[in-house]
Amino acid sequence: MRIDERIERHYPELGPQERKAADTLLDRLGDLAVYNAAELAELSGVSKATMSRLFRRLGFADYNEVKEHIRSLRSSGVPLAAQGADGGLPQHLALEHQNLKRLFEGLEDARLQEATRLLAGARNVLVLGFRNSFPLALHLRQQLLQCRPAVALAPQPGQSVGEELAGMGEADVVVLLGFRRRPEGFHSALKAAAATGASTILIADPSARWLAAEASIWIECPLEGSAAFDSYATAMSLMSVLANGVLAGRGRPGRDRVREITGVYDSLREIERR
Repeated sequence: MRIDERIERHYPELGPQERKAADTLLDRLGDLAVYNAAELAELSGVSKATMSRLFRRLGFADYNEVKEHIRSLRSSGVPLAAQGADGGLPQHLALEHQNLKRLFEGLEDARLQEATRLLAGARNVLVLGFRNSFPLALHLRQQLLQCRPAVALAPQPGQSVGEELAGMGEADVVVLLGFRRRPEGFHSALKAAAATGASTILIADPSARWLAAEASIWIECPLEGSAAFDSYATAMSLMSVLANGVLAGRGRPGRDRVREITGVYDSLREIERR
C-alpha cells in the first residue's frame, strides 16, 4: 500500500501528536526525501520518538525505508506535489533543458539513424501507445503519415491489439511508446510484437530500462517535471526528430507524398489558408 493509503487506514486510531505528524507527511509527500527524520519532527511540532513511532505503525522499519518508498512511487509516475512547488517558469525551463540534453546526449547517431531507416523503409508501421502514451502515439502516426503510407495506430477506442499485430512480419516495424504508469500488459505486448518478426522500437522513460533488451532499438526519454506531473516536451521533440529523419530518408517519394497530401487538403478545404 502507498504511504497515503496507510495513513488513511490508520488515521482514526492515531493519537493527537501522531496525527500532527501524519498531516505533515501528507502535506509533503512530494519532497519527503529531502528531509531527515528530525527535520520532519520539527516541522510537525512533535518529538522524534513520535515520528519514529508513526513510521513503525505505518509498517516502515525507519525513515530510510519511507524515503525509498517515496522514490519508488515517484519513479513509477505517481504525481506527488512537493511543498511549495508551483511549476515556476525558471525551474520548469531549466528542467526541460536538462531533459532534452539527457535525451540527445544518450542517443547515439547510429541508433537514431537505424530507427529512422527502419521507419522509412518498412512495409507497414504500427505505433502502439496505451494510456498517457496514446497522445504521443497519435502524434507520431500523424507525422509519419505525412511522408509515408501504411502507418497504423493502436489501440483505438474499443479495440484490442491482437488484430493489429496479426500479419506483421520481418518487413514491418512496431513502435511501442511505454511511458510510466504503463498498463500491466505492456510487457506482453512488446513480446508479442517481437514474436511477429517485426523490428521493434521501444521509446520510454527510464522506468522501462528492464524491457530494453527485448526491443530491436531502445530510446530512453526522460520525463521529469518541476512539480507533480511529468513533462512530455522531450518526448514530443523526439517525435519531431524521428519524423524529420523519416522524411529525409524517404527522399523524393516522401516529398511527393507531402505534396500530394497538401493537394488533397486544398481540394477538401480541410486546412485554413490565409
